[in-house]
Amino acid sequence: MAEQADIPMTGTDTSPGITAAPPKKSQKYYELATTTISAPPWAYAHLELVSSSTIITTSDGAGAGGEELDALQARSYCAAALKQFLGVRGTAIPLDVLKVEGAECWVRLPRDDLGAFAAAVTAWQGTTQSGCRSTLRIRGCSDWLGTLVGRQAQDRLWTG
Repeated sequence: MAEQADIPMTGTDTSPGITAAPPKKSQKYYELATTTISAPPWAYAHLELVSSSTIITTSDGAGAGGEELDALQARSYCAAALKQFLGVRGTAIPLDVLKVEGAECWVRLPRDDLGAFAAAVTAWQGTTQSGCRSTLRIRGCSDWLGTLVGRQAQDRLWTG
């Protein structure tokens, strides 16, 4: 019996049933890791203090009447809105005031509670002190803090 020699196959062989693999392309990059964050644990909201004495908001965020917000006031306004809208469940929502600048503030809360928080702040009538009515307005909500900060910079770009 005659032995057949191993003959290297080329891509030009047209015999039926025999195909050659195409030459491999060289990779120019190597993927070290891939991660997809589908549901972040936190959500963020950008709030603004609106009062009856503040009709026009200046570029630094403080109202024309000098209405400024501090962290304690922002937290108490949010707590009042949540308690009025959701009762005891609303007071149990953990809320962190991240930054207060003039009449604006940024808060962090659990992502699952963002819808309830937005509804509570929107429905809240506000407070009245010395004939001045103050309430909170939602300027933006997002699962990512960077999108809120980017939106603020975008507003500043077009307004001045």
